[in-house]
Amino acid sequence: MQEESLNGFTGFARKNQPQFQYSRDQEAAQVAAEIAFEDASLAAIPAWDRRWAWLEINLEAIAHNVVEAKRFLRPGVKLMAVVKADGYGHGAVACAQKALGAGADQLGVATVDEALALREAGITAPILILSEPPITAVPLLLAKHITPSVYTAEFALAYAEEADRHNMKAPFHLALNTGMNRIGVRAEDVIAFEQQVNFHRALVQEGTFTHFATADSTDTIDFNSQVRRFINAISALRTAGVDPGVVHAANSAALFRYPDVQFDMARLGIAMYGCHPCEQTRGLADLWPAMEVKARITDVKTVPMSEGVSYGLRYRSPGSVKICTVPLGYADGLSRALSGKWDFILGGQLVRQVGTICMDQCMFEVDMRSFGSRVRLDPQVGDVVTIVGREGEAMTTLTEMARTIGTIDYEVACNFSRRMPRVYK
Repeated sequence: MQEESLNGFTGFARKNQPQFQYSRDQEAAQVAAEIAFEDASLAAIPAWDRRWAWLEINLEAIAHNVVEAKRFLRPGVKLMAVVKADGYGHGAVACAQKALGAGADQLGVATVDEALALREAGITAPILILSEPPITAVPLLLAKHITPSVYTAEFALAYAEEADRHNMKAPFHLALNTGMNRIGVRAEDVIAFEQQVNFHRALVQEGTFTHFATADSTDTIDFNSQVRRFINAISALRTAGVDPGVVHAANSAALFRYPDVQFDMARLGIAMYGCHPCEQTRGLADLWPAMEVKARITDVKTVPMSEGVSYGLRYRSPGSVKICTVPLGYADGLSRALSGKWDFILGGQLVRQVGTICMDQCMFEVDMRSFGSRVRLDPQVGDVVTIVGREGEAMTTLTEMARTIGTIDYEVACNFSRRMPRVYK
């Protein structure tokens, strides 16, 4: 009998014998028949079980902060809830709905798309875009009943003409520049501007506003200067027979600190989310933080003494520690500048973040030594870690995080990205 040659790659498969070959298509079909995944079952797996890092948003805190702000308002003064930047990172739709339910009268956003998202969610309350959008967006404004800010004659007249073609009115809020020099008609030019646009029958000036640059500052010179310019501009409008509509200027800081500038409406921004706009408001208003940042441990390891952790190996293990990993990084909003400078909370105890914060992950250290009355931690995969929030007596805040890296809590809150699922409670 002639010996059969062997396949040199396997040493076992025989050449020229197709009966020993298998069909990958048949195998795949068999596997698919054995394991059937239902779309509904897959969709039912919550986002926080697909990735162990999430934001917890306390909507009751949002409601409380709105009620607290209204407590400071004079009788008849309206409240605008500002939900731009996706509700300062908290989720615009959910926060808008809660704020309106707690007594807010209007909503403020920064872009047309932000306003459209609220309308698509079924919100019918008045929405003001706090800047002048592109002329090309005018049809969307009119179709969805979204009010723009106006400060150029070109936009105002194009907006009015489009409204007139559809037998509609063109409501707007006039933005005045009283010294911040960001947007707006200069306060001293307000009458000249009105003469360019207010002849148009479609335009309806529903409001007039400005924005304070230093309402959160201890120095009041520039603030008082802006107030004077604004009041003089409003007086000039009324003297000229122009109804300024709803007059508003107070942001969160001014709302609490300066009742005289509440006018007809105040705009509640960062304070609605539980962050104080300045140190001076801490003794005035009782604000509840609405955001907590949490994750679960994905890996626990013992790193020998002097071995490094993460990029650059800037941290070296001192021994007698466990290094724990959580799936949260700078792409999610945990700034790389916090590396080695921030504490997480595990089991009610502060634990130090160590090593360079990566794009998608970071590590922290658990000291395994026992001393004094300190309870020794035993970290396990799946344990919940608090990055921002409270657990027992331990607490970390967005404000502390902002100070650590030299920025403001507005930025820190907004940076926690949409990649992080939100859990509302």
